[in-house]
Amino acid sequence: MRVSATAKYLRGSTRKTRLVTQAIKGKKVEDAAAILGFMPQKAAAEVARVLKSATANAENNHNLSAGDLVIVDAVANEGPTIKRFQPRAQGRAFPIHKPMTHITIVVADQEA
Repeated sequence: MRVSATAKYLRGSTRKTRLVTQAIKGKKVEDAAAILGFMPQKAAAEVARVLKSATANAENNHNLSAGDLVIVDAVANEGPTIKRFQPRAQGRAFPIHKPMTHITIVVADQEA
């Protein structure tokens, strides 16, 4: 049984978030939560929140034990980008891009 959770429109770079999601892919949920707790990246807290949600979905909706869950897939996809302009000297304008990320985590039983 595969259970997923998704968080959309999170502010932050997709590239930086992918480094965090790749670190936990294939690990047990408990181990991944411990790893995320000690990571210094801002994205680690957001990924931990999605992982907690996926675990809760598996426990409450499908009666799976949290101790038997393994992270099958952890993906950080690119979301929309907010575009702004910063005024600069001599009437110029420099673009500012504020990226967003969609995080999806899929957990499954260890037997599967």
